[in-house]
Formats: sequence, C-alpha cells, structure tokens
Amino acid sequence: MCKINPRVDFAFKKLFGSEENKDLLISLINSVVSESDQVKEVELKNPYNFANYTDDKSSILDIKAKNINNGTWFDIEMQIAEDAHYDKRSLFYWSQMLDEQLSGGDLYKNLTKTICINILDFKIPEYRKNDEDYHSIYKILNTKTLKTDKLHDIFEIHYIELEKFKKDYPNLKTSLDRWLSFLNTAHEIDKNKIPEEFEEDEAVIKAIDEVDRMFNEEEREKYKQHLKYKVIRESQLDTAIEKGLKKGLEKGLKKGLKKGREEGREEGLKKGREDGIKAEKLKTAEKLLIAKLDIEFISNATGLTEKEILKIKDCK
Repeated sequence: MCKINPRVDFAFKKLFGSEENKDLLISLINSVVSESDQVKEVELKNPYNFANYTDDKSSILDIKAKNINNGTWFDIEMQIAEDAHYDKRSLFYWSQMLDEQLSGGDLYKNLTKTICINILDFKIPEYRKNDEDYHSIYKILNTKTLKTDKLHDIFEIHYIELEKFKKDYPNLKTSLDRWLSFLNTAHEIDKNKIPEEFEEDEAVIKAIDEVDRMFNEEEREKYKQHLKYKVIRESQLDTAIEKGLKKGLEKGLKKGLKKGREEGREEGLKKGREDGIKAEKLKTAEKLLIAKLDIEFISNATGLTEKEILKIKDCK
C-alpha cells in the first residue's frame, strides 16, 4: 500500500516538482489544458529542494513551470486545507507570475500566457457548491461575443475539485480521469494489484511506483512533521472557531435578553399608556351615559365602539 498521500502539498511538490519527474508534471498539465496549450518540455522555475523546507513549516508548495516551446507559464498547486477565499488567492498568484515575467525588465508586450491549475481537496467557493462539475475553467471573455477575442487571452485559471470527482475505475476514460483517481486513491493502491484502467498510462504507473519510495528517511520525517503541523493548525482553527461561536452565542444571548427586557419594558409602557387612555375613554363614556346622551354621539366623542358603550350601559 502507498504510505505517502500525494494530496499532501509537500508530497505533491516532490512528486511533480522534481527535475527527475518533469515527465509526470508534463503529463498532468497536458491532461488539464486545451490542445493548443499542450507541453512537450518545461523549465521548472522553483524545483523541489528539500533544504528549502527544513525550517519553514508553512512554505507555499506550488509548482512554477514554463513551456520552453512557446513561453507559457504555469502555476500548479495542490491544496488540502479549505480556504473560503481561494479564488482570490489564485488571482493573486496569477498576478505574481506576471510580475515575475517583468522582473528582468521585459516589456509588457512580452508577457506570455499564464495558466494557474488549482487542485483542491474541497469545494469552492460557496456559490459553486451545488455545481458538481469537478473541472472549471475561467478566462476573460467579451460579454457580447462570449469569446476571448485574443485581447486578454493570457489569463486562464483552472479549478479541479477532487471531492466532486466520483468516477470509479471502469469509468476512467481520459488522462485527467486517471490523474484525479490517482490523487484520490494512491494511498490505498496495492502496487501488486494496480487497476487495469491505469495500465495504459505510463506516467500514472510511474507515479504509483514513485510515490511510495520517493522520500528518504529525513524527508519522511519532514513529511510527518508537515502533516502534524497541518493537523495542529486545523485543530487550533477549529478551537478558535468553536470559542468564537461560543463567545458570540453568549454575547448574542446577553444582547438578546437585554433587548428583550428593553422591548418588554417598552411594550409594557406602551400597553400601560393604551390601557390608561382606554380607561379614560370608558370613564368619559360612563359620564356621558349618565347625562343621557345618545350612543352614536358618545361613540364619536370617545372613539369607543357602540358595542363597548352598550356593555358599560348594561353594567350600570
């Protein structure tokens, strides 16, 4: 059984962001992008280097690569922890990559297409949770023609939501299907019983073999520490949220009770005023009845109904 989970960003970076595994990265990219953006050779801009992660537990482990043939830039990230603002984060990463392209003093005209591929172990954002399409592509379109018109075609962002990928092995038809299935199940696959649907895909077969032996002892320890850090961080966030909810509930309850008392007091005063006015009207009506004025006149004078006035009369 594969002991390393490739969805953990640290493992994902080693598997797809290492120089010796560029073929896996190329296969993954090509399974996601369109025919016109297919890659034959890439240059890794931030290749995996274990020394970079020995001290920093919270390193961002995205993979930056450049298509050597046409200059297209790619940013690939695997994200497990749910982030309600990931869509904005992805836009920021995309803009950063443009900034990197200009860092050498290049002109704007030399900016090349930049594609962000976000593989997420959760559903985002809130307004898309009812949409079960696991692969979404965003571009800048002309709102009248619904085409890019090649005016802003350097922008492209992909979201792949693993929770929405429900295909079982017999239904794996495309390279993307196989990669997503691999990411979801790699830690459960017996290398001696690899699903036959994977056999036609050399890159996925290599990944299955690679993921279980790619870490040396020091890296495995770092992997465990990375997992531990994530678990602790998630636990701390859950605790903070729980405390916040409890505090908010208590504050809301106190505020509600205070408001209830104020509203009750106001309601009581209002009712008291209304009862007092009603009592004065009844007293006036009683005096007018004694003066033997007719019911209609008393009703117009006091605002009481004829029924209320007759009730006073009957009680006398």
